Amino acid sequence: MNDITAKPALPDRLSINPRSPHHVEEVFEHDIGITFNGKERFDVEEYCISEGWIKFASPKGLDRCGQPLLLTRKGTVEAFYK
Repeated sequence: MNDITAKPALPDRLSINPRSPHHVEEVFEHDIGITFNGKERFDVEEYCISEGWIKFASPKGLDRCGQPLLLTRKGTVEAFYK
């Protein structure tokens, strides 16, 4: 019960897509939260804290490979462990 495992530091840029070079598998072993402009978002596919943007899937659009089209929004991004 007192098993305290050290959580890896959250990177500046992170993606949930395993094919991305910004995907870090060790981070996804824990629950992550993303706050964008003061509100928690649950649909974030990728983020960058230093550049201040998030990417999330379009509800209807698909790219040429059939993957959801990613939309970008700019603002204040904060990542944290839940």
